[in-house]
Parts: sequence; C-alpha cells; structure tokens
Amino acid sequence: MTAIDPAFLATAIETVVRAGNIQIAKFGTGVRIEKKGAIDLVTEVDVEIEVMFRALVAGRFPGHDVMGEEQGLASRGSRHRWVFDPLDGTTNYAHGVPIFCASLALEIDGEAVLGAVYDPNREELFTAEAGVGAWLNGQPLATSKNATVLESMIVTGFPYHVQQDPDELLRVFGQVIRRARAVRRLGSAAIDMCWVAAGRMEGFWEASLKPWDTRAAALILQEAGGTVTGMDGKTWDPHAGDIVASNGLIHDELLAILR
Repeated sequence: MTAIDPAFLATAIETVVRAGNIQIAKFGTGVRIEKKGAIDLVTEVDVEIEVMFRALVAGRFPGHDVMGEEQGLASRGSRHRWVFDPLDGTTNYAHGVPIFCASLALEIDGEAVLGAVYDPNREELFTAEAGVGAWLNGQPLATSKNATVLESMIVTGFPYHVQQDPDELLRVFGQVIRRARAVRRLGSAAIDMCWVAAGRMEGFWEASLKPWDTRAAALILQEAGGTVTGMDGKTWDPHAGDIVASNGLIHDELLAILR
C-alpha cells in the first residue's frame, strides 16, 4: 500500500480531539436539541462541530470530498473522501449520559486508509492506519482471546425505527442473551467497536447504520486483529447498514446465532 500523507492522520486526530473538547465544554449546559425523527435527535453541537470540520478540510485539502452526518455528501469527484460523525451518541449526549465520541475516517478510492475516534469522557483516542495497526493513546491495540460466545461480552444497538417493528430485533436480542456471558447497549456504535478492538468486549452487531457511524471504528477493529462482515457473513459494505464485528474468534458462532 502506498504510504499515507502524515498530514491526513494528523488532521484526523486534530479534528476528533477538537470535537471532543467542544462536546465536553457544552455537555450538560442545555444545548438546543431538535428532532430528525420520532426518537432521532440532533443538537447544536453536532452541527457546530461538522461546520468546523468542513471549514478545516476546505482550507487544507480543498479538493477532497466530505461525507458528514448532518450535511450529507459534498462531492467534487475526488479520490479522497472524509467520513465524519461529529457526535456519535447524540441521544446519550442530549440526556446527559457520558458515552459519546467523534469519529472520522479517510477513504481513498473507496477504501478506508485511516480512522480516528475520540472519547472525551475517558480521554481515549483510538487510531488506525490500514495495513499498519491500531492504537489507543499511542499504545498498540489487540482484540481479546476469548473464543466462545459464552465467554464473551457482546454489545449492540437498536435503529431509530425500532418502535415501528421491534419483534425481530427483540427475537435476535433474546437469542444472544441466552448464549453470551453478557450483552450491553451503550448508545455509540463507534465506541462499541473500539471497545471490541481494545479487548473489553468480544462482539458487536447492529442494523441500519450509516457509514459515518462505522467507517473509522471498523478499520480500528480490523487493524487490532478483529473481523468485520455483514450479517450474511460476506464482505462488509459500509453503505448497506448492517454489521457484525468481533475479535474474530467468536465470529462464526455469533453469525450463526444472529441468523
């Protein structure tokens, strides 16, 4: 793989840390909250951070594309595309729950080449470069060695339309509960996958996600030794919505349970 310009990773790190500082500065201060759907929220912090990042990219890499949660895709037909979630865990943030982060990946020709996720509450910076490795605050990351779902802590999330059709989601959730050591639901897909990368959990699954939810953390997990696929076990498509991610050792067993 061609070496990646160090300025790209530096920009990713700078962005997510700046985003985290904004998140913390305004956390619990009564920020304005609006609804994108019945239970899908957006705060003024989401918007402020994304505007900041788009201005940063326009100044440093004016030819690059940006895909962000709040303003969509600004496409110039570039080989380079930044995929950004300014605040992953908005519902937690709006309710005063300190589990949220900023997540940023860079794609070149459609392939993720670097990712950065910053959890400001724990001051944890997760980074990865494709083919090089993954790190937490500069220390190498590696997934856990637990080899069965019974030994594993699994994490998941529910889509915003869960209230319209909960039965199938609850059926699958029940199957996992019966077989795993524990199941958690944290409210931030990026943190979920980074914690699998760090060996704190063994597996993650969710449906109806967007590329900005998963692109950076999926690369971090893969570079830490984990496995990422679709629910069907085939090559993961970040635009398809569904994802299964694990330490690799429990992946086939987890897929079988989810099916």
